[in-house]
Amino acid sequence: MAVNKDIKFLTNPNIGKNRQKYCRFKKYGIKYIDYKDADFLLQFINPQGKLLPRRITGTSLKYQRKVASAVKRARHLAILPYVTDLLK
Repeated sequence: MAVNKDIKFLTNPNIGKNRQKYCRFKKYGIKYIDYKDADFLLQFINPQGKLLPRRITGTSLKYQRKVASAVKRARHLAILPYVTDLLK
């Protein structure tokens, strides 16, 4: 029988394990999402300018709606672009 020390992996066995997703707004107690803070809102937008879904960011439904409305307000005021190539 092989002992754990004798088993050698070709790849790291931790690769492919997903980290636990969490809502950063609940964790840090953020109540208000400022639409004027473009650097913060860029974390929720992909390079083409689209909103990232909840399943990728881990944001709860309540705060995802607030993020979406903040991004829409920032786009309306020309703080963020509607469509772009290589935003980040």
